[in-house]
Amino acid sequence: MKEKKAVEPGAQHPNKIGIKEGMGYMLGDAGNLFVLTYVSYCLKLFHTDVLGFSGTKSARLFLFTRLWDAINDPLWGMVVSKRKPSKDGKFRPYLKWVSVPLGISAMLCFVDFSRFTSNQAIILLLAYVTYIAFGMLYTGMNIPFGSLASVITDDPDGRTLLSTFRSIGGGIGGAAPLLLAPFIIYVKTTNAAGEEVKAADGTRMLLFGTVMAVLSIIFYMACYKTTKERVPSEEEPNVDLKKTYLGLLKSRPFVSVALAGILISGQLQFASLNQYLFKNYFENPNLSVIGTMANYAPMVIMILLTPRLVKRFGKKELAGTGSFFAAAAAVAMFFVTPHLDRHGAAPTVFFALLFVIGFGYSFVSITNWAVVADVIDYQEYKTGLRNESAIYAVYTFCRKLGQTLADVGGLYLLEKFAGYDGATMSNLAYIDQPARSAMVNTVSDGILFICTLIPAIVYTLVWALMQFGYPLTKARLEPVYAYMREKRGEVMQEA
Repeated sequence: MKEKKAVEPGAQHPNKIGIKEGMGYMLGDAGNLFVLTYVSYCLKLFHTDVLGFSGTKSARLFLFTRLWDAINDPLWGMVVSKRKPSKDGKFRPYLKWVSVPLGISAMLCFVDFSRFTSNQAIILLLAYVTYIAFGMLYTGMNIPFGSLASVITDDPDGRTLLSTFRSIGGGIGGAAPLLLAPFIIYVKTTNAAGEEVKAADGTRMLLFGTVMAVLSIIFYMACYKTTKERVPSEEEPNVDLKKTYLGLLKSRPFVSVALAGILISGQLQFASLNQYLFKNYFENPNLSVIGTMANYAPMVIMILLTPRLVKRFGKKELAGTGSFFAAAAAVAMFFVTPHLDRHGAAPTVFFALLFVIGFGYSFVSITNWAVVADVIDYQEYKTGLRNESAIYAVYTFCRKLGQTLADVGGLYLLEKFAGYDGATMSNLAYIDQPARSAMVNTVSDGILFICTLIPAIVYTLVWALMQFGYPLTKARLEPVYAYMREKRGEVMQEA
């Protein structure tokens, strides 16, 4: 038997990585978010204002595709888990194989099929097909991409570095469509009252979707070229998915992270309704650019500080504190904004509170993927089983479930509660309707109500989960890291 030697805690970790590899991984998540953000943020608008779908019809589409994901995501997890590593590794090859089909599917989501047929059933069917294809291919990319972080390095500091750079990449990929799309996808038109307004244009939406798709392919390929898998994967994967998934259900850390993932992803998706808020309440769709900057600017600042803060205080501790600030600001937004002049102080206060939410949420966002990697290590520490792709498959499905709840619930509230009708309001603003309450007596008031109430609830629940649900404090992770150092040290000696 070969001598087994553990890595000394004070020594440099054998799988230590540097800035170059962090930047490579960053490019991959930028590629992810170029297409995901644009589809998530603008597809509802494309459905209601270009294809003319009702909110209910669009909501059913999103619900059906997510029901299919309940089958699709575990299948992808199984496929990725059971694949043997190649010379390029186990997860990196997917960056090369899936990037082009994924980019094409994202672009096809914004084809205005009403230009080719007036048959509404065919248009709806094609909308289903293109969005289901996008969802399947995005899962086929996201599971191996997320799993890749856990095999690039098992150094805790390296994990934080990757999570930090992934947040930067997500910020770049997410901000690009949010900042640029409002200037490109809208055109000036005249409404029935003879007023000059801005309305979404199908041709421009397809053009912008094509640009995002091309950029995503380029960035995925760059990630493939600049990353390396260091942590060994099994040559003959022996995966007991039933045992793995049952173990996850009994794991308090994973259940807490999964529930937080549902809420976080759901809120990010629900925020896409803000485009209706800017367009129909504040009567200026370009304000969405300021909203994006208010959300992302704090993250730019916190990215520089988070690695040091994590090392000193811990991921759970930072996420709990940050989510408290986000929750407090979201609650204040709900109570304060409706009482201010929508053409006066309301936008300023709204964006100021959005900045505070972005500040608090940035700690959750930046540490999120490092937390998932910690859960993977914790599962191996407790059970002896390690299956990155199966865990990421379940986590990916949880995030998609959050998106589904946001899409279906948001569109339902938009149509049934606020009274929004894309056929008549695609280029109209503050529309009166029969009073429902003192707070909500117009369509636009209803949009404001749901766009502030839901974030207040969600951020409060995220804070409660991170503060009281997720148990892996800095102190509780130390024996997990020690175990992983020893195990990896043994693997390296025997290799």
